[in-house]
Amino acid sequence: MDTLANLAMGMSIALTPYTLLLAVIGCFVGTIIGALPGLGPSNGVALLIPISFSMGLDAVSALVLLTSVYYGAMYGGRISSILLNIPGDEPAMMTTLDGYPMARQGKAAEALVVSGVASFVGAFLATVGLMIFAPYLARVAYQFGPAEYFALYMLAFCTLGGIGSTNQAKAAMSAAIGLGIAMIGLDKTTGMPRFTFGELHLMDGVDFLVAIVGLFAVAEIFHFIESHGKDSAISVKLGKILVPWRMLRQTSGAMLRGTGIGFVAGVLPGAGASLGSFLAYMAEKSVAKDKASFGRGNPKGVAAPEAGNNAAAGGALVPMLTLGVPGSGTTAVLLALLLTLNITPGPLLFAERPEIVWSLIASLLIANVVLLVMNVPMVKVFVRILSVPAWVLLPGVTMIAFVGIYSLTGSSFDMLMMVAFGVLGYVMRKLGMPTVPVILGILLGNAMEDNLRRAMVLSNGDWTYLFSSPIAIGLWTAAVLGFVAPIFLRRLLKKPAMPETDPTLNED
Repeated sequence: MDTLANLAMGMSIALTPYTLLLAVIGCFVGTIIGALPGLGPSNGVALLIPISFSMGLDAVSALVLLTSVYYGAMYGGRISSILLNIPGDEPAMMTTLDGYPMARQGKAAEALVVSGVASFVGAFLATVGLMIFAPYLARVAYQFGPAEYFALYMLAFCTLGGIGSTNQAKAAMSAAIGLGIAMIGLDKTTGMPRFTFGELHLMDGVDFLVAIVGLFAVAEIFHFIESHGKDSAISVKLGKILVPWRMLRQTSGAMLRGTGIGFVAGVLPGAGASLGSFLAYMAEKSVAKDKASFGRGNPKGVAAPEAGNNAAAGGALVPMLTLGVPGSGTTAVLLALLLTLNITPGPLLFAERPEIVWSLIASLLIANVVLLVMNVPMVKVFVRILSVPAWVLLPGVTMIAFVGIYSLTGSSFDMLMMVAFGVLGYVMRKLGMPTVPVILGILLGNAMEDNLRRAMVLSNGDWTYLFSSPIAIGLWTAAVLGFVAPIFLRRLLKKPAMPETDPTLNED
């Protein structure tokens, strides 16, 4: 009853015309930010913080605006992933694997509708979970130490090379490249430069956004030039723009499974939406009877990661509000906003400032409905992007990517790095090597190294500490099975002959 009373109090604040207007504006702006390659929710929220202060917004209004942008960006990331094969942000990477092939098959509208509904299911249920289970789920996160986190990251890489690919060797090589790139920069412990070759611009490491825009957007331009536009990202056939009710029913289970996995991944501090979408996709592929169709336009391969990454976005708010520990990069930005407003997140926040917590939760529930209503009818608008000539759209997308990266980093060296990653992505595509493991290696490499070092410090160099808890043992067991089992099971699976597609699509 206390929960319902608090929610009613939050709704009374969230449904005021001014607050509701801020939520709608945040949803619209966030969707655009998420759709633009290279920006993503964390950068979008960070860029809007000065605007919220200049508008003189109070704590509740500022949080409503920025969290609506957060959720909107998580929705919007799917648009360029499906239509252009260029993820709008990191969590949308997995959506490209089946979303883009669906667009190439003339099912762009269906993919956008399925992904929009999956985003709604994941985000809405995650917000309900935040409202009900936040105090309890925070205790689970306390159980994860450095050994458990290291095992979790090993699970991600092992399933990437096993269940997540038809060629473990190529996937493992790609992941190794990503981990090697993650090592570039100053060593956090000793302060010594690693793999910088005397270049000062590499002392801070390689910016993840530079890598993802180069590997996807710039590499796509190179492929477009090579094919003279005959096999470009825009040359897709459009089907009838209808709500695919049958497809939604078929993918409902994938949405619910992805929501559960993504929410748990979001609650774990540092795991984030990227890992949530990845694990949701891998889990859905592992339980599917038609594994061979994944990566070639399976709607479940769109529904699962979209539900997973949006559920992780809601789950990431749990440790931020209850522990003061950000669960993702975007919640780290929101945490900075709270501290700037003299609000200290933690267990006492629910008791001392309930109007902030519950108005935020109520606004998120409303924002999800607004986003669903806004995104599904606008499928026609998004699909019409494909009617723009490829020679206009792709260079325009690349220009936006370059301007976006330069506006964030202000470094011409990063422009050259982005082109270099574009060449790397193009070469890997020609060699049939997936690029997603490279991105995940860069994304998870530093955190993986940090947790390994903490584990060794806590255990005084005893490597058995990595297997010292039931959670860690369970994760290690799943990692080994996820990598080894497909080697033996693949011989038993009869895969039907499928038309050839891009190597980056059928091997990730």
